[in-house]
Amino acid sequence: MSIGSRRFHVLPGFHLTLGYTIAYLSLIVLIPLSSILLKTMALSFEQFWAIVTAPRVVASFKLSFGASLIAAAINALFGLMLAWCLVRYRFPGKKLIDALVDLPFALPTAVAGIALTALYAPKGWIGSLLEPQGIKVAFTSLGVLVALIFIGLPFVVRTVQPVLEDLETELEEAAASLGARRWQTFRHVLLPILTPALLTGFALAFARAVGEYGSVIFIAGNMPMVSEIAPLMIITKLEQYDYEGATAIALAMLILAFVLLLAINLLQGWNAARRTRKAGGKS
Repeated sequence: MSIGSRRFHVLPGFHLTLGYTIAYLSLIVLIPLSSILLKTMALSFEQFWAIVTAPRVVASFKLSFGASLIAAAINALFGLMLAWCLVRYRFPGKKLIDALVDLPFALPTAVAGIALTALYAPKGWIGSLLEPQGIKVAFTSLGVLVALIFIGLPFVVRTVQPVLEDLETELEEAAASLGARRWQTFRHVLLPILTPALLTGFALAFARAVGEYGSVIFIAGNMPMVSEIAPLMIITKLEQYDYEGATAIALAMLILAFVLLLAINLLQGWNAARRTRKAGGKS
């Protein structure tokens, strides 16, 4: 084989690189997850089912997964709008707002929870304005939603922003020259290009929100059957030295999260295949 035909690899050989990758994933991901499964196997299926279907646990699952899905959907909408403004417009304080987007990444979750509670409490700056309208945020399930929106927004913005930066404005100008209205341009030209990034940001925001604890625990109020999240149920079981019960709830959360993320990935793959078929049909 000639030198010119050989493929140049920056990293070491395939076997060495693959070995390091598998070892790293095993230590960081696979071994901890397998320990959850092994600990749960100490329970019979009837015991496991009784734990994960207890009314209090089911209520916490509904709140955690329901609020996470709603928060991720809200972040997908407003994250797209924020990313659009940061990419397409110039305005005073743009760099400051761009830096503030990453604040939930750097801010300790407990600090975020305390700050949100202080703002949305009945005597807080925002809560005092909402209280006369009959809207109570702090210490309710609505407070959980607010906290999850706060910590999930950067994932959507930072996923969509690079795609918008690489998007050529000539596509919009061409659509406008052909008589397309603004909504038609967005729906038929821009949205198909942005959909994979939006779905990725949605999935990341959802995954982050499902396991969130620190920023939610203060503003939720932690009322059983009302504002108690699933991670708190795991902590409660651990404090009671019920390790099997804690791992059973953790395993149920892991399975539910995996199924939902798999559905999102399948939707993303279906969308990519549909775009490919459409492009092939036009050619």
